[in-house]
Order: sequence, then structure tokens, then C-alpha cells
Amino acid sequence: MPAPRPTVSKAERLKAFLLQEARSAGFDVARIVAPDAISQHAPEALEAYLKAGRHGTMDWMEETRARRADPRVLWPDVRSILMLGMNYGPEDDPLQVLDRPDRAAISVYARHRDYHDVIKGKLKGIAGRFASRAGSDVKVFVDTAPIMEKPLAERAGLGWQGKHTNLVSREFGSWLFLGSIFTTATLPADAGEDDHCGSCRACLDICPTDAFPAPYQLDARRCISYLTIEHKEPIPHEFRIAMGNRIYGCDDCLAVCPWNKFASLAREAKLKARDDLKEPALEELLGLDDAAFRALFSGSPVKRIGRDRFMRNVLIATGNSGDRSLVEACRAHLGDANPLVRGAAVWALSRLLDQTDFVRMKDRAAAEDDRSVREEWGLAPQ
Repeated sequence: MPAPRPTVSKAERLKAFLLQEARSAGFDVARIVAPDAISQHAPEALEAYLKAGRHGTMDWMEETRARRADPRVLWPDVRSILMLGMNYGPEDDPLQVLDRPDRAAISVYARHRDYHDVIKGKLKGIAGRFASRAGSDVKVFVDTAPIMEKPLAERAGLGWQGKHTNLVSREFGSWLFLGSIFTTATLPADAGEDDHCGSCRACLDICPTDAFPAPYQLDARRCISYLTIEHKEPIPHEFRIAMGNRIYGCDDCLAVCPWNKFASLAREAKLKARDDLKEPALEELLGLDDAAFRALFSGSPVKRIGRDRFMRNVLIATGNSGDRSLVEACRAHLGDANPLVRGAAVWALSRLLDQTDFVRMKDRAAAEDDRSVREEWGLAPQ
């Protein structure tokens, strides 16, 4: 007689259905984790991070610390969490643009449609179909909720938090967008992943601003991604030259990860970068007013920082370009309505013009009514 088929429980069937839905929706990896799986080390590390002030002006991290430490504080009824990853590995080396100072470097994740919109729509579809099948409640989250996504992804087995503090996968390297579906259904959990960084220091050593005080620790206040996206004030002088032509985010620590070689083998082109955002010319970006900025970055995460913060970044990159043909475009921004832009224009001109030509312009400082801009004039060459 044939051996009897093994009994498959309802929970296992539901899990199989959920994973199949995730694959059909285009996710590269999906695994289950229990809501209490985060090790105590993660919330302790977060607490130390906040106490040291390494979160900079991201006050929301401190305000939501309790909910971050335990998913059950966010939603007490959760019994299982599906962690999902989508590979967004670039087609080309994203660091090549750093050798073209007349061009702007935009982080890989921001070169196509905002991943929050892409992934959240997919998660809602998966969650809705699962809720109908399981009769269970669901909630979906993509980055914006107070969830420790990377520790949860590590415990689910999607990868491990590398020395650059981002998730690293043996299949997809450092290029994974993360999302999660919380459910009241109890599903079999998957095994976690171990750390496979070994003695490698590539991500730490390449950082232009020394933003890693130690392996597995990040000081956001020194990180170019934080400075160009989250930071709302003038870029601190000590980091401006190191920014180079990076105008939105920084991919250096991600791009040098040796595990990325597997991402290039496994990648399917689900998110294709816009050609006009791969290496845009600084000259073109300098001419953007608010309407043109919104039009160019429609649907892109870049739009969220606004035209003024964006132009601040572009002017810093222009000052680092050494391209004197951009002087007049910079000079036009000395009359910008926003002091953040005017101050960055002063710095850019101080870098592009020779000292004699720049000093001739300094009479404009007397008419400046913003303190931060007057300080820029004062710090420039005499």
C-alpha cells in the first residue's frame, strides 16, 4: 500500500497560499517571523543610538521608540508577520557617476517610481486576498511605520544586518526593499539568518564622511543620505567637499558589498530606473524652479524633500564640480527667495571663482538680511 500523505495543517496551507501570493506579486523573497522574535539587542542598540544623538533631527525615531521595540505595542493582536523583500539592484555600477563631477548622483532607490507606492499597493493586494482566505485581520507597512524592519527581516531569514546597518542577503546583496504584512493568523515561522560579513570592511572603509563609528553602528549626522534628505538646515561645512556630486542619498556603502554579485545574477527587472534620473546634468538641475522640480520628480521620492532643499544639494555639488561654466547659473541663485539656497550659492561661487573675482561680489553681503547667509559670506575667502 502507498504510504499515507503527510497531514498538512490549516496554518501551513495558509502560509503556502500567502507565500505564493507574494511571489505572484513580484516579491523576490518572503518569510514568516513571530512578532516577539526581535532579540533584546535590537531595542537596546536603538536606545543607545538615540541617547548618543546619532539620529540627528529625526525626532520621530525617539517619539516612537516603544512601538519600534515590540511590534505588539504597535498592534497587540498581531500573531505573525510576513516580511517581504524586492530586489532593486541597479543595472550598472552606481558609483561610476562619482567620476563625472558635471553630473548629479541620485541614489539608486530614487531613480524610479517611489518604492513606498509600488510596494504598498502590492502588499494591500496580497493582504486583502489572504484576509479573505484566512478570515483574519491584516495590516500592511512599508518603511513609514515605527517598525524595526531590518531586525524582523533578519529573524525571518531574509538576510542579516551588515556592518553598514542595512540588510544584506546571500541572494540579493544589499539591494532589497522591505515591506511587511501583520496578521492575527498564527502561521509557522521560518528560521533566521546568521551574519556572513566576516572580516570584510568594504562598506565601512568607503564611507566619504566616516559615518560609521564602529561596525554595525551608524551616526546619521555624518551620513550623506541623512544630510541630503532629512537634514533641513545648511549642510555642515565639514561634509560639503566629501559630498562630491551626491545630491540625493549615497550608495557607496551598499554598492561595494561583495554579496551584490549574487544580486546581479538573481535580479529581474521589476523596477527600471528612469534614464533622465541616472546621471542628470548639474547645469539642467540648476535651472529648475518649483514647478519644473515638481514636474521632473513627479512620482519620485526626491520630490518629498522639496525644491529648496534639493537646490541646496545641487549647489553643493556644483561647488565641487570645478566647472566655471556654471558660475552664472549659481550667481542667479544669490537672489533666491529661500536663504538655504542663497547660502549654498555663496559657497558654490566661493569654490568656482578665483579669490579676486569672488571678493568683488562680497558687497552683496551687506544687503543680506538672513544670518545664515551672512555667515556664509563671512566664511568665504577674504
